[in-house]
Amino acid sequence: MTISSSLNAGVAGLNANATRLATIADNIANSSTFGYKRAVTDFGAMVINNNPGSGMYSAGGVRATTTRLIDEHGALVSTSNAMDIAITGRGMLPVTEAVSIGASIGDRPLMMTTTGSFRTDSNGVLKTESGLVLLGWPAEADGSINIYPRDTIAGLEPVVINANQSAGDPTTAMNLGVNLPATETEAGASGSPLPLSVEYFGNLGTSETLDITFTPTVPATGSSNTWTMRIQDSALGGAVIGEYTITFDASRASGGTLASVSVISGGAYDPTTGQLALNVAGGPLTMTIGKLGDPNGLTQLSDSFAPTNITKDGSPVGNLTSVEIDDKGYITATYDTGFTRRIYQIPLVDVPNPNGLISLNNQTYQVSPDSGSFFLWDAGDGPTGAVAGYAREGSTTDVAAELTALIQTQRAYSSNAKVIQTVDEMLQETTNIKR
Repeated sequence: MTISSSLNAGVAGLNANATRLATIADNIANSSTFGYKRAVTDFGAMVINNNPGSGMYSAGGVRATTTRLIDEHGALVSTSNAMDIAITGRGMLPVTEAVSIGASIGDRPLMMTTTGSFRTDSNGVLKTESGLVLLGWPAEADGSINIYPRDTIAGLEPVVINANQSAGDPTTAMNLGVNLPATETEAGASGSPLPLSVEYFGNLGTSETLDITFTPTVPATGSSNTWTMRIQDSALGGAVIGEYTITFDASRASGGTLASVSVISGGAYDPTTGQLALNVAGGPLTMTIGKLGDPNGLTQLSDSFAPTNITKDGSPVGNLTSVEIDDKGYITATYDTGFTRRIYQIPLVDVPNPNGLISLNNQTYQVSPDSGSFFLWDAGDGPTGAVAGYAREGSTTDVAAELTALIQTQRAYSSNAKVIQTVDEMLQETTNIKR
């Protein structure tokens, strides 16, 4: 009976609008929730009688379908916490639950979130107040990241930052700019060696020195423009690690610059880079003395002996002062001695269909058959956006639009209720026919 189908359609309309009301209520309630993705309800007609011209029509009603628009992006909000992280585009941060930290990799669930306010707990683990632990790839001692699989979570581990962490940065490169007095290579000069001590830092953060002596070659007549440079390492008990014969150009065009470098002992001299390959106690060290004809390295001018430009990398042992994350997802630690070190890389998780992800509490998601398999990208590569520190992603809820939809839903609900009331009155009239 068509009148009964009208009653069923009215009930279906009430249920559908109640579902829409629930999504609107959820959206409004989370209008200030960072990273919240709004939900929408779509209506679809249900057709029972599709025979045209039959003279009879049965109402099929309506069916409600809810979808969370995970691929929408909220506005970024600046914060004061360096590890407040958001994504400027596609991609999500890999996280897991704090309760699963001690589990093996296979038992540790991969979850995703678009933003989070991460801080260290008592064990140094970086996590949110809701218990989401940030996952990343650890860096090697030199800051490099090993090659890890991109389609599994193997290699991902909880990011741990200890506030009392100390680290040293060994010296691996040094630039030696020194002017030697040209008068010391002339006939009649004293021929006394000229000493120079340069500090460097060992693998354990210890302060060591390279003791360098420049001994002029004094000819019987004229000028030799030649020196013997000897390099000794204090960490090796003063052992000689390099000895070289250095000759300077005396021409008008390139006077005072290097003309040749001959190896007596120690590492080789590379004329294309101007570097000496030395081996100190902790390993290889490159010392740049300048290319042939280069006025920025060793020079021989006038009558003064003076260091002009001595620089080196490395630093003594320092204490961790802060950590930050850059747009590539690299977490860098800064120490109070002035050096920085890369300690983790945070990849971005992406799936073919973000709206097909399973929604969980605290704005987290997991893969599903509808979303497709995940892939771990370097931030900024492929379809993914950049990582933003000192930022949170705001809610995608538009309160004005939700309130407008609320009014429409209320009117639609009332109309369906009126249909039910009308059908009830008509059925009552049918019942009264018997009297």
